[in-house]
Amino acid sequence: TSGLSAAVTAVFQNMQKAECHFINGAEKMRYVQRYIYNSQQYMMFDSDVGHFVEFTRYGEGFARYANSVPATLEYVRTAVDTICRVSYEVSSPFLTER
Repeated sequence: TSGLSAAVTAVFQNMQKAECHFINGAEKMRYVQRYIYNSQQYMMFDSDVGHFVEFTRYGEGFARYANSVPATLEYVRTAVDTICRVSYEVSSPFLTER
């Protein structure tokens, strides 16, 4: 049972993290979407680059697939306007007045 309990208590973490970087207010914005497995980033989308980039062998297939789907690329490429710009407009009055 000790081997079984070790397997049951193991934790595997698969995380997706989206970030908006506001450079000089609303003049320059950057959208970054990170894909992380067990604390290691294996793939990332950066709006400045415009496509998914892999960082590990594990991420190669994921990045190749994501870059081959036009709808996925269109969604993340427009995230600067649909996610970041909207978030900035909503939160900037609250943040800049404090």
